[in-house]
Amino acid sequence: MDQARSTISKIFNGEPHSYTRFNLTQNMEGDNSQVEMKLSSDMDEEAGENGVGAHLSHNANRKPYVAQKLGRTPKNLCFMAATTLLIFIIAYMIGSLIQRKKDCAASVLPFEEAVAHETGAAPLMDWDDVKKLLAQKLSASNFETAFSEFSSVNHRAGSPGDEDLGEKVHKRFKEYNMNTWIDEHYIKVQDPPASRFNKLVFKNGQEERLDGFLSYSTNGKVTGAILYAYYGQESDFRLLQDRNINLNGRVMLVRAGKISFAEKVANAAKMNASAVLIYADLADYSIGDTTQLFGHVHLGSGDPYTPGFPSFNHTQFPPVQSSGLPKILAQTITTRMANSILMNLGGQSVPQEWGGVTKLGDENDVITVEVNNVLAEKKINNVFGVIKGFVDADRYVVIGAQRDAWGPGFATSTVGTSVLVELARSISDMVKNDGFKPRRSIVFASWSAGEYGSVGATEWLEGYLSSLSMKAFSYINLDRVVTGRNGFKVAASPLMYSVIANALTEVKSPSSDVSLRSQYGKGNWESNVMEPLKLENAAYPFLAFSGIPSVSFGFTSGNSEYPYFGTLLDTREKLNSATSGQVPQLAEIAARFAGHMALRLVHDHLLRMDVTKYDKMIRTRVAQINAKLKNVQRLQPHLLPKTLTVQWLISASGSYSRASRNLAADILNIDLEDIEMCRIINDRIMTVERNFLSQYVSPRDSPFRHILLGSGPHTLQGLLNHLEALRNDNPEAEADLLRNQFALATWTIQGCANSLAGDIWSLDNEI
Repeated sequence: MDQARSTISKIFNGEPHSYTRFNLTQNMEGDNSQVEMKLSSDMDEEAGENGVGAHLSHNANRKPYVAQKLGRTPKNLCFMAATTLLIFIIAYMIGSLIQRKKDCAASVLPFEEAVAHETGAAPLMDWDDVKKLLAQKLSASNFETAFSEFSSVNHRAGSPGDEDLGEKVHKRFKEYNMNTWIDEHYIKVQDPPASRFNKLVFKNGQEERLDGFLSYSTNGKVTGAILYAYYGQESDFRLLQDRNINLNGRVMLVRAGKISFAEKVANAAKMNASAVLIYADLADYSIGDTTQLFGHVHLGSGDPYTPGFPSFNHTQFPPVQSSGLPKILAQTITTRMANSILMNLGGQSVPQEWGGVTKLGDENDVITVEVNNVLAEKKINNVFGVIKGFVDADRYVVIGAQRDAWGPGFATSTVGTSVLVELARSISDMVKNDGFKPRRSIVFASWSAGEYGSVGATEWLEGYLSSLSMKAFSYINLDRVVTGRNGFKVAASPLMYSVIANALTEVKSPSSDVSLRSQYGKGNWESNVMEPLKLENAAYPFLAFSGIPSVSFGFTSGNSEYPYFGTLLDTREKLNSATSGQVPQLAEIAARFAGHMALRLVHDHLLRMDVTKYDKMIRTRVAQINAKLKNVQRLQPHLLPKTLTVQWLISASGSYSRASRNLAADILNIDLEDIEMCRIINDRIMTVERNFLSQYVSPRDSPFRHILLGSGPHTLQGLLNHLEALRNDNPEAEADLLRNQFALATWTIQGCANSLAGDIWSLDNEI
């Protein structure tokens, strides 16, 4: 092009007699830029005779210098010039178009590479190759390095230590070329008093100052007769009631274990107790008799001062509190203090099945408890990194781990955070260097304020609930994945059982080459490995609050709990002792197990979830409700007439059964090359969990809305409890309210069946 311009300039001794005007117009349709070319020349034959000579020369009758030299007429010269100009214009156009094509190709190429991940439905890597790659990336030596990096003596939520660890995780995610972001939350929590003390006095004895504490306890001072209540379970309190022991206003002394601190306090509050003292009995925990316990007593998850909505950016919400906050005092005491009290109790002898202690306590065993916790606002950070999928990038599995702890928190958070980061590194490397292309995305999340009741995770769920319930198809929890080496336990949504079974079979110990299923799940693996998902588990709000199928797992010490959770003794040395020094090796296997589940979920055409697993659970619950209803009608015919039946509930259960079987048949007959149909099937699978969330209760008042795995009167277990209350003629039970609960539970199940069926013309209207 430059040569063409130069040639034209030379021919005409500088400025050409005609010019070409280029108008580069961007096509608003999004296509490549086009060139609009307009020729403006006054040098046609007529203009050449009548106009050009007149304005280019002072004398129109005088021949131009070139004409004189060449001996040609002005008309011929104009013709020659026009012809020459036309030739060079054509050359200029060709050169311009060629150059433009190169420029467009250069600009379009990166875009083509960005979207050319996978145009067909088939995965680009065989599953066996994916498994081998993951196993190659993970090693025990890498975990030693990660443990050193993410260990911290003090990283309580919102502290500089917690923030520093969050920055380290964020830095690692960025190094792995992941898309990263940070969510800030401003939460309210209770911390121990800074200047005053929590304390107790037993029988006018010496005042005991307490360093341990329970966040979210009611503050104040109470005096009452102490009563030993074993583990503080509902059954324990019923046993005391059956002995005609007065529970009103009593200070309950209970052992740690079996259920959460929050559940113990809630059970005591139902009995009109005035306070609860919790200690670690040496029969359950070998932690020394002076070790302080830390925890919380919010019967829920998240910030209890913003129930149902997120705590972003100091947002001003109405002053409300979670219904799960206790109305009584709660405090931990040391084993030494508890034994001193127990040795001096009078009253009735303890039930034989409780063992150990001799007396329950009587009205003369007076104790004074004072709690002075401080409410504080803290800024916490949740740190995220994402590996985007190549087919359904807007569908993702979330893998998360708690980052904070009361003290060193090695088993509580260090191991989980290390597994999280190592999985992020390994899978990112598989995508970058080994050609692995996940169909769906993987989100890695580092949560803060887990010790206060999964606050960071729950606030994130509350902030993005509408989006997550449609796009997040699973959550894998990495908290407490190594607490021993003799057992392996998993708690999960029934939808995840097939994924779990596959991982148990295919994940093997690097040293023994024995699968987890062969080692820990011999015989009936479900009865040997699976356990209920508990309220205090960080995976629970994902499942019961957000309707996202979730799984939590870990190596354990068999039937005994790891004793150092909630203490300042949760160190690397203590965990080494509990695992015979095998922490890095066990962390590697845990990472393989979590990675195997995640990669299977993002690799296959269809989500490997079995919607028929809920069928048996629903049928079992409905059968229990039917039997209980008939029993109440027999004993209390004036409350529930014979006309009240579970016919419609049974019908809804049948609708779900048929819909789940039909979906299973559709999966068998699907063309896996049909991307759109695979996505439709996957969306039908994803509706199941969230449609088990009752739409008839407020997420603020009843956050765990799942009718099968949640808690509250809206659940099927709540129906059973209400029937039991009617059977016992409990004044709080209402027959009309029971009818309403029946109707809402029935339609929740039917609605889930309708959604699972798919198209509106496929719905089962038999109900």
